[in-house]
Amino acid sequence: MDSSVIQRKKVAVIGGGLVGSLQACFLAKRNFQIDVYEAREDPRVADFTRGRSINLALSHRGRQALKAVGLEDQIVSQGIPMRARMIHSLSGKKSAVPYGTKSQYILSVSRENLNKDLLTAAEKYPSVKMHFNHKLLKCNPEEGMITVLGSDKVPKDVTCDLIVGCDGAYSTVRSHLMKKPRFDYSQQYIPHGYMELTIPPRNGDYAMEPNYLHIWPRNTFMMIALPNMSKSFTCTLFMPFDEYDKLLTSNDVIDFFQKYFPDAIPLIGEKLLVQDFFLLPAQPMISVKCSSFHFQSHCVLLGDAAHAIVPFFGQGMNAGFEDCLVFDELMDKFNNDLSLCLPAFSRLRIPDSHAISDLSMYNYIEVSFSRIRYHEAVQRWHWQKKVIYKGLFFLGSLIAISSTYLLMHYMSPRPFHYLRRPWNWIAHFWNTTCFPTKAMDSLEQIYLISR
Repeated sequence: MDSSVIQRKKVAVIGGGLVGSLQACFLAKRNFQIDVYEAREDPRVADFTRGRSINLALSHRGRQALKAVGLEDQIVSQGIPMRARMIHSLSGKKSAVPYGTKSQYILSVSRENLNKDLLTAAEKYPSVKMHFNHKLLKCNPEEGMITVLGSDKVPKDVTCDLIVGCDGAYSTVRSHLMKKPRFDYSQQYIPHGYMELTIPPRNGDYAMEPNYLHIWPRNTFMMIALPNMSKSFTCTLFMPFDEYDKLLTSNDVIDFFQKYFPDAIPLIGEKLLVQDFFLLPAQPMISVKCSSFHFQSHCVLLGDAAHAIVPFFGQGMNAGFEDCLVFDELMDKFNNDLSLCLPAFSRLRIPDSHAISDLSMYNYIEVSFSRIRYHEAVQRWHWQKKVIYKGLFFLGSLIAISSTYLLMHYMSPRPFHYLRRPWNWIAHFWNTTCFPTKAMDSLEQIYLISR
């Protein structure tokens, strides 16, 4: 496609969050004219988090996307490596569970700072223009038109060649696509909500070991903590809404933490704990699946707008960033032809996005530290389950045989030499056939996270 044609193409990116601002960088590199419309204020001059310091886990997938637009080093320098999980038992005992090799780690990054950096990076391109306080009212991809409402409260029609929906789990762009024939959509709220808490610095340093993802697993609920550059930790409490509803007073909160998270109370402090707990209500968590991710050659969904997931797998942002990278790779493949790129994007990403939704409660090392496609990871997961069930049956059978052998060995004057050392068979089977190391590692991690 001729470069002069590319320069004339106008793209409206709806949503100036993490995925929208990153996608603006990718498209600007291709000389498109980009207008980013964000309903909220500019986070560089206003606080989105209302006093909360939300942290995210940046994995290999996300870093690959940032690397493609030259931002990896900048973002990594502002993050803190988490090389292992630190499991906090009810008794206060701590156990480290590494993610993988010493070179593998997850990066704890500030969502707010990351968003600011991505917006600033996008604005460095002369072809990118940001429009904050602009809400999308209508989306008509057939005619290449959107209607936005700015701070002047006057609706404005904007024509464009491509509409990119990066406006989150409650996407307005997606709601318009849902009216189109053959567009499938489903959503599911889980019974749990999440709440952000803070562990402040202690004597100018971290109150806990900084290079870990700290986890307090407690049956139907858990708490995690990610380190900040400010020497604090951002904690997230995941718990059923029914449990939140029981905690109505300061004493209720203190008693609850004393029962389930006693070692966290001196880390947070009773006053700050109560203050943070009642600052904002617990937030819901939603899982969204849809198909397709595009409409003709005029509209495409990326990030949570296409595949919002619950956060337990820690890949929501990273999957959204990978959307941007995959879309860019397809633009290379199809020489910027949107009529070919958009259908290919849907074909490629839909199975992966549905798989990551199913995987969100599981944490496999091979997914976190590679770009193995998500649906392939699901296939591995199903294979591991089959192997484990068969292995447990076979192991039980061998134990029964071994017990019989031992009984007959001591009852008979002539041992059955042809049944010698049956436990060697078990050991051999365990190590070579039934329980591959990666499968066992994955199971251990799943157990630690979810128990």
